[in-house]
Amino acid sequence: MRFIQFNDKKVDSFLFMELSDLAKTISKNPELEVELGYKSYLDPIQQKVIISHFWDNRPTSDKRNGLLSDVFIRSIGSMKYTDFKETNQYLKYCKKSELPSFAKQLFMLFEDFRLEELCIKERPGTRKSFTERRRIYRKYYEDQLHVNMVKSVPTDALFNALFILLTAESPLEEIPSIQDKIDLAMPFLRSQVAKVFDAKSTRDIIKSCKEIIDVLEDVLDEDMLNTYFHLPELDYDILEDRLRIDDLKRKDKLKNNDVLDDVKKGDEDIHEEKFETWHRETSTPTKSFLQFDLEQGSRTNLMGEGAREGEAGDQALGIAQGSSRRSKNSDYSKLEAMELVHSEKEGSQESEFGKENRFAYPVFKKARKPVDDEIIQYEKNKTIIAPYQKKLKQMILKTLEHKKNLPRGDLHFGRLNKKLIRIFTDDNPRLFYKKEQPSHQIDAAFSLLVDCSASMYDKMDQTKLGITLFHEALKSVQVPHDVTGFWEDTNDADSTKQPNYMQTVIDFDSSLKRSYGTEIMQLEPEEDNRDGFSIRLQTRKLLQRSEKQKFLLVFSDGEPAAFDYEQNGIIDTHEAVLKARKHGIEVINVFLSNGEIDEGQITTIQNIYGKYSILVPNIDQLPDVLFPLLKKLLYKSI
Repeated sequence: MRFIQFNDKKVDSFLFMELSDLAKTISKNPELEVELGYKSYLDPIQQKVIISHFWDNRPTSDKRNGLLSDVFIRSIGSMKYTDFKETNQYLKYCKKSELPSFAKQLFMLFEDFRLEELCIKERPGTRKSFTERRRIYRKYYEDQLHVNMVKSVPTDALFNALFILLTAESPLEEIPSIQDKIDLAMPFLRSQVAKVFDAKSTRDIIKSCKEIIDVLEDVLDEDMLNTYFHLPELDYDILEDRLRIDDLKRKDKLKNNDVLDDVKKGDEDIHEEKFETWHRETSTPTKSFLQFDLEQGSRTNLMGEGAREGEAGDQALGIAQGSSRRSKNSDYSKLEAMELVHSEKEGSQESEFGKENRFAYPVFKKARKPVDDEIIQYEKNKTIIAPYQKKLKQMILKTLEHKKNLPRGDLHFGRLNKKLIRIFTDDNPRLFYKKEQPSHQIDAAFSLLVDCSASMYDKMDQTKLGITLFHEALKSVQVPHDVTGFWEDTNDADSTKQPNYMQTVIDFDSSLKRSYGTEIMQLEPEEDNRDGFSIRLQTRKLLQRSEKQKFLLVFSDGEPAAFDYEQNGIIDTHEAVLKARKHGIEVINVFLSNGEIDEGQITTIQNIYGKYSILVPNIDQLPDVLFPLLKKLLYKSI
């Protein structure tokens, strides 16, 4: 199913994954994610780097350098050198200001400039990307300055002018007259811009911004209309509240610092007395977690003789099992952490099915008994594809017979025979032979995944016709296969669970039986499609097969679309395809359309499947398109 997209940008999955890996590598944070957004910024709470759509529709080199600079400035600069505590206080200041938008964008402009210099200093290899970034941005802001002056938007024009001053190669950079009041304040603004070059911290940047805003509140009549930079209003207090490793250690010093002499001589008296866990030093709670240390006493070098086994009445000492679940009769004493077995729906599936599908789970649906209408329609489909199926079967059988009866003697290479007289009698003697090989068979398994999203409503009948061709042809040459429709339940999907239905109408065990095939007619358009998750499930099924050649064909009519899957669905599906191919499975997409396929759709499919995709602009031509594909794949398996 495809939703209406007001910002219909096609993601270059190869470049996007490269940027994602780069961000994780240079930040040394494997949890850091990269997302496309309106403007670039860092979300330290969700651990996300947002890269900007600003670089779209630009020459390839400019786009690449621009996106790289976004990743560099966020994963190196913002993550290491921005003080989010100071940022949080500045946001509170902005809310009280008469120019809140200008104040926030001015901070991002100045802070980004400071971070660029720090990134280049730390990693000189980033200089090229930042040089290109400034060149492109400077040209853009020069154009915006002219536009805003023509439209009489003085506040935006002033912001554009400040960017030009900040990136000027000469301190004598000329700025056109914007407004009389602004022109009078320009010497002051030039001096404040110069302070940005000497800023050492986020606090210094904020100080300069506040001084400028305090002056401009009396100069400007209105706030900015456009958004050039974005400062997210996040709950930065969460960052302060998170536990650090130091919180698990002693925070307060001992009240006394005396040290006892060594007294361990082996003849110590042992007194067994009751020692209360509550005492004066722990009567006042602190912010420390699991703190049971005494705060008063003398230090000694005495060490324990060894650890004793824990008992049920002991206090918690920070020892925790890695995972747990409810046991029968609430008796946990016999459970070991490593012995717990999680169900498929419970626990994390991120490692196997990808982070975008961590809340997705399969709902397997079996085929029901066909009804009369389905039997009649299937027989009609068999009649339509019969010429293709018979022709394909004859070609395959002839090829197998030819390989079986191929002459094994009189060859130009192989084993040398005993009839060597032809060296003297023949101009081109054939003196070699090969041992007879066993009869060839098709050692392959096919899996057909069918997109059952709602957008397939006008293509499903012809799709089932094409699948009938596959099924009957493969059955006739004894090649095992399965056919599975997939969709996500929109009504039941939410942020914590996304049920994905997998309806297998033809399974491997029954695919070669004469009576099976009518079940294909049960495939119908349903709801959403989470392609990456379904491909991973089918990959797991195919890897259990023993055949040498494994093929996975995906019949679809567009990009993936499911709950919280729109932006990263293309990337996730591409990763699923790559993973399947690494395991030796050939993944091929059959793209279905009922009209001319636009360039954006072609780009999307190529981003997911690479060159292994067949475009079908007219669904009525599907049997004609599938016939040569099936022929080629079967020949490859002989």
